[in-house]
Amino acid sequence: MRSKKNATVVLLIAAVLSFGSAVPAFAADSSTAPPSNGSSSSTLSTGSAPSLGTVSLNGGSFFELKNVIMLTEQKGKTVTFTVSVHNESSTDLLFIDYWVHVLTKSGNQISVRVLPQDKDKNKISAKSVQDINFYAALNETTELNDLMFEFIKWDFSQPNFERKIGDIAVPDNYSTVTPADDSHAINMTGTEVKTSIKKVLLTKNEKNYSPTVILNMENIGNRSAKVPGYQYLLRTAEGYMYPLDAKKNKELTINPQVKEEVELSGSVPIAVSTEGWQLVIVQESAELKLNLPIAYFQLPPVSATDTVATGIEYNFSNKKGTYTTKLNSFQRLPWEDQDILAANITLLNKGVEALPIPDLAGYFMLDDNVKVEAKLIKTDKTIGLAKGASANFQFIGKMPYTYEFTTVKLVLEEKTSETEKEELLEFAHSSELLNIPYLNVGETHKMTNVGRNASYNVRSIKTYSGDTADIFTVQLEATNLEKRFTDISKLVAQFKTTDGTVYPAAVSEIKKKIGPNASALLFLSGTLPRGFQSSNVHIMIGEAVTDDKYTEKDAVPDAYVNAAAFWLPNENRTVQDDLMNVDILPYTFSMNHINTWLLQGQLKLTFNYELTKNLLMESNTEGRKLIIGLEDENGNKTFSREFDFKDFDTSDSIVESTGDDVNITKLKLGKHDGVKIIERDQDLIYKLETLKTYKLSIYDSFQGQKKLLATKKIDWFSTTD
Repeated sequence: MRSKKNATVVLLIAAVLSFGSAVPAFAADSSTAPPSNGSSSSTLSTGSAPSLGTVSLNGGSFFELKNVIMLTEQKGKTVTFTVSVHNESSTDLLFIDYWVHVLTKSGNQISVRVLPQDKDKNKISAKSVQDINFYAALNETTELNDLMFEFIKWDFSQPNFERKIGDIAVPDNYSTVTPADDSHAINMTGTEVKTSIKKVLLTKNEKNYSPTVILNMENIGNRSAKVPGYQYLLRTAEGYMYPLDAKKNKELTINPQVKEEVELSGSVPIAVSTEGWQLVIVQESAELKLNLPIAYFQLPPVSATDTVATGIEYNFSNKKGTYTTKLNSFQRLPWEDQDILAANITLLNKGVEALPIPDLAGYFMLDDNVKVEAKLIKTDKTIGLAKGASANFQFIGKMPYTYEFTTVKLVLEEKTSETEKEELLEFAHSSELLNIPYLNVGETHKMTNVGRNASYNVRSIKTYSGDTADIFTVQLEATNLEKRFTDISKLVAQFKTTDGTVYPAAVSEIKKKIGPNASALLFLSGTLPRGFQSSNVHIMIGEAVTDDKYTEKDAVPDAYVNAAAFWLPNENRTVQDDLMNVDILPYTFSMNHINTWLLQGQLKLTFNYELTKNLLMESNTEGRKLIIGLEDENGNKTFSREFDFKDFDTSDSIVESTGDDVNITKLKLGKHDGVKIIERDQDLIYKLETLKTYKLSIYDSFQGQKKLLATKKIDWFSTTD
């Protein structure tokens, strides 16, 4: 009996020592269900909230439970909490002697883990306090007020080796949502930052609200606090979650007793009620592959904005007649190591006679004191304004990206001679509203310039893994909304992460004109650090301009206009377990009747295949290849073949002669039966006894890096269906 008990004790101690190990994680989807009551946090950066209670230990020491918070997402719920260990004794306290169980009030026990940052916290020195943060995955029906926290001490004299020392239940009325007029202290790596909502601004169009949330952060600690790369979400009363983009968040460090403001902007469908909105702050744990909650704030009512001229019509007159004009948008856009100020205006003719286009000019004025020269971009293809007609124009200027201002004006002028200009109008705007439209997952963006009407939507994202870096791609579908064949506008694209880092994205060029209602598939790609977390990243696009017009042919863009941003869908990382209908947009590829056989030192892989294409979708397949790979389960044989996408539509031969046989070298559209891949291997015949099964896999390759799409396990020398 003693040996069995000792063995059990050893296993139990081993389990305790591994209390910081991670559990299998579930994927997070911020666009789904609401978080249950919850707000403050204990995560990679912990929050500060009222205590839920204490459990006493010997010598005056005690455990304090605080920061209990829950985040609800598509595949389940995550609860995080903090145990603050108060060691009032004169000796060290070892937390390894204790543990905390999370149970439902009906008695079901929930698996608990320590967050990675705290897994080595065990010894709490005399007369000191140490916070240890935990997390647990809950099922969809469990709520915060269902939970009970039971504190135990390991005691091997007890039947289950545990001695209960106390428990704390979550009250039925528990809520950690910070009220709109209150603040919440977030512990950022050891320094408390008092956080509150300063105000909420709101604009709208026919489809979406565009909220701007101004977040106040004040460092109340005694050392600098670096703001982590939080994810910010707007939660509606219905429970819908919409991502918000943070300006001025990259490498933001707040010194002691200093206040900083972070502007958050996004997009919410106009059909959604504006009542009861909350701000949700979460942080992604790359190690756990989980989103962990930081804080919840009730948003105050929308603030009355300063006078803004957007959408309001004004008249001006010259010798040719009277014109009506309005400001459509004001944007501040990233451009290399600068920012672009871009103003979009419309000129209308509400008179009874046609009008010529005036010789317009203009400049920006920041805070009524700093002048920024502006360049006119004629974005509409028009030579005049017929009765009732309109035309769009853009003014752009450049400034250091670090420069901050409060108000901006566009001063509209007309050139009256080579050296003189006459001021026509001023359009005033607030810096807080210099936002670009954000498209939620699944939404379509329309660009409505004369002669260039088009719509854009994200089809999918793919990560092509490499040894030292990944190529991250967005497949963007552009649809021609004109009634004539037309060129797809050249775009400038950039990826932006939640911490404000901007990565340039290359855009594949479509050289053919696109027919009415036909589309083009654009590849937007960038090289990112290996293992980069693509969740909660957005892609920003704009129409490229060079000098004073849209970029044409081989010209190099020097700016862009009409910018919009897309929040990206979750990447489909599922690998098909069959080789039929494999999606390699704009193509679909299938393989069947697969067979292997050996003859005269040659391994022959024979198969039938079908390759189809969406004929209404043009694409640039440069750099893309389809790879077919074979791998024996015991490592006896491995080989692969690459097939270039550019050959799919050609009329070239798909085979080459190999002695008395033919070897496929290209894939072509259509159905093809009995094709062969021939691999020379004089030694494989001697390994027949160990040839049991092999895997046949299909990869999508881009610029030399690949993504596994489908794989099938097959018996050697058998024929599949």
